[in-house]
Amino acid sequence: MPFIKLNRIERRKVAVFFSCLTLAAFAWLFFALSNEYIYNLKTVVHYTNLPQNKAFSPLQSDTVTLQVEGTGWNLLFSKLRLGPEAIKVNLKSLAQKNYITFTEQLPNINRTFHTIQRVVSVMPDTLYFDFSSRSVKKIPVSLLYKIAFQPRFGISDSIKLSPSYVTVTGPIEDIAAIKKWNTDTVNAREIKTTISKRIALKRPSKNNITIYPSIIEVKVPVSEFTEKSIDLPVTIFNDNADVKLLPSKVKVTFLTSLTNYSDINRDDFEAGVDLNNWRKGYRQLPVILKKAPAFCKILKIEPRIIDFIIKE
Repeated sequence: MPFIKLNRIERRKVAVFFSCLTLAAFAWLFFALSNEYIYNLKTVVHYTNLPQNKAFSPLQSDTVTLQVEGTGWNLLFSKLRLGPEAIKVNLKSLAQKNYITFTEQLPNINRTFHTIQRVVSVMPDTLYFDFSSRSVKKIPVSLLYKIAFQPRFGISDSIKLSPSYVTVTGPIEDIAAIKKWNTDTVNAREIKTTISKRIALKRPSKNNITIYPSIIEVKVPVSEFTEKSIDLPVTIFNDNADVKLLPSKVKVTFLTSLTNYSDINRDDFEAGVDLNNWRKGYRQLPVILKKAPAFCKILKIEPRIIDFIIKE
């Protein structure tokens, strides 16, 4: 296929033509995006000023469709998910009726948008609610955490939560099913010192449930661990038979924190054997560690099984 050869003047004219065409396209796009349009935007409803004397359950989805008037730029950004993640709906009027209308709340909703955007209507315009008895219950807090420690470090004592209980308010049937309330997850790596921080609680899964407080104090005691060994006498569990154990003591080796090292003694442990294993045909009895201090990691028990003689 032959190529068209252009001289220098003709090449300049072609370059000017395409430059003008590009500028015209950008100018058209700019003015087109500057015009006003009506477009739909889906968003989630968050309720405020919840009724204090009664619980409620929405009879429809918490997702609504906003009909928004704005420029083409707003429409472009809404497609890029830059629109509002939620709108706030005031439930103060539920004290007198069992529904609210968005028409009454459009001025407040529009305050959450840019001045060049305006919510024209909401679909559905009316939200209906079912009321039931409101219950209040204290529920224990459960800490979620993913903590990686430096070598030889770990949790050395009970984790402290302040407060350790939260007050949950909502419909009786919903509150009855809640046994604990989780926190957000504490993520930490290479830890070697005690963790103290404020952490938020998980948000309620339903809009008609509230919790107080929403933030608690967390303290995770962290200490360096070291190895320690203790000789323990072996006892016989659940039996009064006259038995001689060989040996009568075992050596327990474990890891404990340096802060607790001097406080741990043999009274914190209890080792023994169960003669029911002999009646089951065992020729030797495995050693059972029935009691051990919290936050200690047992490394080994020597010996793990022992001989025995039944005295007549």
